[in-house]
Parts: sequence; structure tokens; C-alpha cells
Amino acid sequence: MQDLIELDFVDLGIALGLMAIAIGVSIWEKLGLELNLALATGRTILQLLVLGYILDFIFALDNGWAVLAILAIMLTITAIVARNRISQKIPYVLPLVWGAIFISTAVTVLYSNFLILQPNRWYEPQYVIPLAGIVIGNAMNAAAIAGERLVSTINSSHLEIETHLSLGATPEQALTQYRKDAIRAALIPTLNQMILIGMVAIPGITTGQLLAAVKPLDAVSYEILITFMVAFANLLTTVLLTRGLCRQFFNSAAQLIR
Repeated sequence: MQDLIELDFVDLGIALGLMAIAIGVSIWEKLGLELNLALATGRTILQLLVLGYILDFIFALDNGWAVLAILAIMLTITAIVARNRISQKIPYVLPLVWGAIFISTAVTVLYSNFLILQPNRWYEPQYVIPLAGIVIGNAMNAAAIAGERLVSTINSSHLEIETHLSLGATPEQALTQYRKDAIRAALIPTLNQMILIGMVAIPGITTGQLLAAVKPLDAVSYEILITFMVAFANLLTTVLLTRGLCRQFFNSAAQLIR
């Protein structure tokens, strides 16, 4: 199998031509997307180049604390993004999102690292950073969907919730169905992807490994592992987050806060 073909700045400049053509198409069709495409292109180049240099430094440093530091930064950024996607500003929502993603990512990566991959060192950057990054990114999306769905549903169902409370239901019982619906909504993209994976298109991770000259069966094996990691982490994240969010809607007397 041919070794990986490395891309230099000239190659990337030619690749940039694709976005230039896309901007031209937007102008031709009068779509008004020129500025958005240009900004997205600039951010993509800048952010990925910065990421490349940072990861190159981390890999060269080969230090466990450096790996944990970059993961903590990634986790904090994703938690802030997920928090911002929840329309209502609820007290302590950022710590709730951060904690839910942290716990789910830690459990998932530690399980995979120690029981499946078993690298020579627990902090092996080659494995820990990519796997944790994939899990964190997907957990962010699941947290945002579940959080927004739960909050919006509760805000539009005050009368129904108070009716349940007046009939003797506990706060947890009154919100059980809303919480389940939010978790299910957040897991729909993951489940759809698992159902169609490998049938409609080659998954991104498998594509990347094939380009890096990894054997197809090895690439598929890692895709299976990553898919299961993402599914588990997304479920655990939404379970923890929705449980924490539900508690923010009631005071110490179990009364619904409007």
C-alpha cells in the first residue's frame, strides 16, 4: 500500500481554489453566502493550523500533564459552546455541562484505554488526544440538543408540571417524560449514524486512516470502537446533564421556579 502523500502549502493553496469556486458560485447564483464562506474558510485554515502546531508540540513534549492540559482546554471550550446553545440561562448550567461531558469522556476513554487499547503509557498522545477529542465533540452536540430540548419543553409545560405536583408527584416524577424525550432526541443523530454507517458513505475516521495507509480492516476496527465510544458517552452525558438541569427548576420546597 502506498505511503501517505504529504500535502505542502502549495497543495493547500490549490485546495483553497475549491472555496474560491464556491464563493464564485454564490456570487453567480446571488445566494449572499460570500462573506460567510470567506469567514468560514479563514477560520478553518487558522484554527486547524493552530491545532496542528499545538498537537505537534504536545506529541513532541510527550508528557502526561501536557496531554491532560490540552484535554482540559478542549473540554472547557466545548462546555461553553454547549452552554451557549441552551437558550435559557439557567444557574450553574456551565458546571453541569462541563461535569457531564467530563465524567462521560473520562469513563469512556479510560475504559477503552485500559481494557481495549492498552498502550504502553496511559497518556499516549497518539491515542488519548484523538479519541478524547472525538468523544468530547460528540458529547457537546448531545448535551446541547438534550439541554435545549429539556429546557424549552419545561418552559412550555408549567401548567402540566404543576398539575402533577398538586396530585402528589415528586419533581423527578413530574419531569420524567420530558427528560426521557430530551435524551431520546439527543441520541437520534447517533443512532441514525450507527444504523447507516458503512452503507451510505465511508465514515470520516475510516477515510482518514485509509489515507494514512492503514489496512482497511484495521481502519474499520477503530471505527467500530469509536462509534461505540461515542454512543456510550453521548448517552451518559445526556443522562447526567438532564438530571442536573431538572433540579435547577425547583426550589428547596419542591416548588416549580418560573
